[in-house]
Amino acid sequence: MVRNVLGSLLALAGATAAVWSPFRAWYDGRHGRHYRLGDLFSEGGVTGVRAELFASPFLPFAGAALITVVGLLLRSRLLVGLAGVIVLGFTVLWMVRVGQAEGSLAVSGDEGVGLGVGTGLAFGGGVLLLVAAAVMRGRGGRRAPVAPVEPMEPTYPTFDGPYEPGSTVPPEDAPTVTWKRPPMDPS
Repeated sequence: MVRNVLGSLLALAGATAAVWSPFRAWYDGRHGRHYRLGDLFSEGGVTGVRAELFASPFLPFAGAALITVVGLLLRSRLLVGLAGVIVLGFTVLWMVRVGQAEGSLAVSGDEGVGLGVGTGLAFGGGVLLLVAAAVMRGRGGRRAPVAPVEPMEPTYPTFDGPYEPGSTVPPEDAPTVTWKRPPMDPS
């Protein structure tokens, strides 16, 4: 139960960071909500054209947050992990496309040029979602219950016939060895 609670908190933090990231600066002071989602999949790459909110990376991140909430309600590690893959996938794809358009990527310095806080939030949120999926225990009802093992008394062989001491092989007319077990309790 503790693992599910900890995983849920990590997942909610990751989903919140991912949804909040488009409202922060992603590159050269430009907010993530101003990048067009279609630019990530077009030949032209990232352009300077501003996007509407639901045509920006906010859309897949909001979808990932919704998948996270459904995954938490169902206690599904798979859904929470899928949300993390979606967030990381779109973040890395955006970084690749901006790197192609700019020629290189730089981490934000004092001048505010380069990758901004929003990119870090998106990347960190995706990683948190994957960590949450790994931490969560998931549903416990699918495993078959294990019956407790009852201790048995030791069993010893008994011989019902003559046996010559010191002989390694019993005589041919010697009875077979029988093992006595305590009766099994059916309950």
